[in-house]
Amino acid sequence: MADTFHGVIAFAFMVTMILLGVLLRARISFLQAALLPASLIGGVIGFVLLATGLDFGFASSDFVAFAFHFFTLSFMSLVLTGREGGAAPESVRNGGMWLSIGWTMSLVLQALVGLGVILVYNAVTGSTLSAYLGMLVTHGFTQGPGQALAMGTIWENEFAISAAVDFGIIYASVGFIVCFLAGVPAARFAIAKGLNKNVAARLDDEFLKGVHDIEERPSAGSQVTHSANVDSLVFHLGVLGFAYLMTNEYLLAVQTSLAGVAPFGVPVEVFFSHNLFFIHGLLVCLVLRGLLDRAGLSHYIDNDTQKRITGSSVDLMMVATIMSIQFGLLTEYFVPIMAVALSAALLTGLMCFVYSRMLGSLPVERAITLFGCCTGSTGSGLLLLRVMDPDLTTNVSRELAFFNVAILFLSLHVLMFIAPVLPSLSLTLVCAVYAATFFVGGVAWYFLSPRT
Repeated sequence: MADTFHGVIAFAFMVTMILLGVLLRARISFLQAALLPASLIGGVIGFVLLATGLDFGFASSDFVAFAFHFFTLSFMSLVLTGREGGAAPESVRNGGMWLSIGWTMSLVLQALVGLGVILVYNAVTGSTLSAYLGMLVTHGFTQGPGQALAMGTIWENEFAISAAVDFGIIYASVGFIVCFLAGVPAARFAIAKGLNKNVAARLDDEFLKGVHDIEERPSAGSQVTHSANVDSLVFHLGVLGFAYLMTNEYLLAVQTSLAGVAPFGVPVEVFFSHNLFFIHGLLVCLVLRGLLDRAGLSHYIDNDTQKRITGSSVDLMMVATIMSIQFGLLTEYFVPIMAVALSAALLTGLMCFVYSRMLGSLPVERAITLFGCCTGSTGSGLLLLRVMDPDLTTNVSRELAFFNVAILFLSLHVLMFIAPVLPSLSLTLVCAVYAATFFVGGVAWYFLSPRT
């Protein structure tokens, strides 16, 4: 049985780092002031241990699969979560559409910025670094670890873009760090200037330390199934597991039926690769959730329990992503990676805050939340929102539920049909499509932005 322990102990290593992050956050004031999540703290510690040889026999590559699958599970679980009440559907839809259009614009903007930075870097230094490695930044920043790994794997295996997987992991990790190091001070500044709507917002001791007092501990969800039958958490995991299984079988069936089909020299099965499990899994979960709602069975999904699964997946994804970084590659390409990442972060921030000025309500909340979503994940965007709106009294948290579905459809032409085969396409064509997407998005953002 000894050979079965490697993956399990790797998982134990990850969650131990999160535990260490919780303890340090509760004790160190600097970490509290920065509001760094335990998973980010633990991931950095794990990365340092791996880089210095104190690795318990593990390598950074042992955590790549965890980052990919927990990213995918977090979004599939999020889609399975039902709608929340408390706000008019039209109000939530308008704000959610503003966030969704902004995210789609960020997706193409960051790719163009990354391309430009690498081209300039090569011209100045004489390097021959692939320009596609610069465009990969958007899949690490705007999409997160799972898609950075997915696109990196496709580009590396199908189109021989060397080190694409490692670059994707690094971009995703830097994105999380930028999200909190830039987003938290921005949120604190908004509170200090009274720019946020929730005037009662305050960073109390519980929020800073990251641990609830005994008397204030909230419920983790309602029990759907009787414990004499099956634990309710296992039941919810079963629903998510069913969706995962159905997505896998669907992809295998399509891959078999389309094997060898390659119009214009592009294998169609690439679009149904397991590397794109995220997109297909979301579609399967959308259908599954719709069927449950139509059949009157939605009460079998407890939203609070489903949120715990989503939140846990995000934490595990974050720590795994940072622990997946190869130290040697990071040091070798530190300058171009940082140049791409910082340029993408700067222009993304400018886009979010400049366009938020057209909003009639909640401009700061929406801008900072969108910045978090475009440099980390929906979870990090929600955490930045909680700095300004701790009890989530504004509509923005509910708008994120709409946002998570809408972005899939608004960006489908990029995520499904261009990004997977981008290295096989003309850069002129790609830049034209991306620029057109940004321009159309900007026009739509202006006319569709909620004014009240």
